[in-house]
Amino acid sequence: MAPTAEISTKRTIRRHQLREMVPLADSTIYEMEMRGEFPRRFALSPRCVVWDLAEVEAWLASRRSAPIARAQSPDVRQRRSRPVREPDPVQTAASKAV
Repeated sequence: MAPTAEISTKRTIRRHQLREMVPLADSTIYEMEMRGEFPRRFALSPRCVVWDLAEVEAWLASRRSAPIARAQSPDVRQRRSRPVREPDPVQTAASKAV
């Protein structure tokens, strides 16, 4: 008998399954796809897009292994509207004396 060729079928997931695995907004996922930071979707039909399950799981595993640096807090003193000013030392001393 001839050896049978292994048929590899890729599992795909639809949007609602992806949302269960990756708790990010659709717009965030789309932006990350455009930047190359998330596995790309592909179309099965004109109205059905899916993601490769193995690629999404690999992405999740890579995110678990490498911590993400937190973004810096904005400097509120440099805001144009409602900037936070440093307290006046004279007023601070006067309020403590009372």
